[in-house]
Amino acid sequence: MKELFPRGQVMGFAFSLILTVVALSVLVFDLSLKMGVVILLVTAFMQAGLQLVLFMHAGESEDKASIYTNVYYGLFVALVTIFGTMLTMVWGFQ
Repeated sequence: MKELFPRGQVMGFAFSLILTVVALSVLVFDLSLKMGVVILLVTAFMQAGLQLVLFMHAGESEDKASIYTNVYYGLFVALVTIFGTMLTMVWGFQ
């Protein structure tokens, strides 16, 4: 019976709830802008990784190297797009 209980998914769900409570604490405790952004970014990336590995079963397939390569490539493209936009629009690079 022990092998039938999805212990990993339940622990992942509990950890996901804890990360959500930590993110909500930014609002409740009225933290400074910099501290709030840091906490929100860290919890967001941890939450995304947790969702990818535990609930989307990215590490359980035979082709997990290509799955992780695609995730890293998507993350790279997103970061280049975000920082490129900030470079031209916010930081005033001409």
